[in-house]
Amino acid sequence: MNWLYPLTSTEFFFIGIFIALYSLYVWRTFRLARQLNTAAWGVVPKFFLRGSYLTLLIIALLGPSFGEAEGDLVTTSHDTFLLVDVSRSMDAGDIVPTRLERTKYDIQQLCDTLPADRFGLILAAPESILLSPLTADHDALKQFIREVHTSISPTGETDLCNAIAMARQKLVDDSSTHQSVRAIVLFSDGENFSSCEQTELARLRSFGLPLITVGVGTEAGASIRKGNDFVRDDNDQIVSTRLNRPFLQELARDSRGQYIEADANGRYVNELATILRLLKGRAIDQHRVAVSTNKYYYFLLAALGLLALDLIVTIRTFRL
Repeated sequence: MNWLYPLTSTEFFFIGIFIALYSLYVWRTFRLARQLNTAAWGVVPKFFLRGSYLTLLIIALLGPSFGEAEGDLVTTSHDTFLLVDVSRSMDAGDIVPTRLERTKYDIQQLCDTLPADRFGLILAAPESILLSPLTADHDALKQFIREVHTSISPTGETDLCNAIAMARQKLVDDSSTHQSVRAIVLFSDGENFSSCEQTELARLRSFGLPLITVGVGTEAGASIRKGNDFVRDDNDQIVSTRLNRPFLQELARDSRGQYIEADANGRYVNELATILRLLKGRAIDQHRVAVSTNKYYYFLLAALGLLALDLIVTIRTFRL
């Protein structure tokens, strides 16, 4: 038999208190019985009864484990490239504080939610930038993501499809990912300045790389602040940017991925983490394990049964 918890000074303290108080009770009972010139052996059965259920309660608290249950322990590695749109439209404030700042915070939350996963980071700009290769060092990844801003993109535009192609190439060429569950997650408002070739999305399907698109923004849209003013077009009109949901949904559908939408309080991060956990892939390690289980409830039920018996059955202490 194994124990989940050791016998500590707390248990010894309560055992000592019980023995001391009950010994005092028995001594006073026998002393009174001698004065009454009678016997008081009725206290003995009660002592053993109460001592028994106290012992059973302590055993239950210590967590006795015995017997073995067999099961399969499967280990699966997860490798995910995170693609972040850094176009100027990501500075819009329809998601507080801005689309990009919300994305940066949510990526850090995702890393905390999936601590065993490896993540890589690519910035989607006119020329995609590999900011971090796949790594399990989430602290370093968080440091990288904190430094991301839209000024990285000199023209303020972006090529999402180029970033997707880069992520696909990195996952396919890296031999350490071949036994892993692989995925690509794109955070964007869907404003794309190039066309995505169907052949590239077909490559994602052929390599089993689902593309999960996260829509960042709202249909109502917002203007983009630029200093004390707003970004304006050639006619000096304030530019408004809106979430291009259909484009992101189409990308996810054509790559056999999923589309989800960022919300103001970041609840979607848990949904995204669940999607990544449920992606199917090959196990990198599998073996059968035998574990003993905590059987405290047997002793607890026995103790409660004896306690009920103690309350129901009465024994005459003195014989007069």
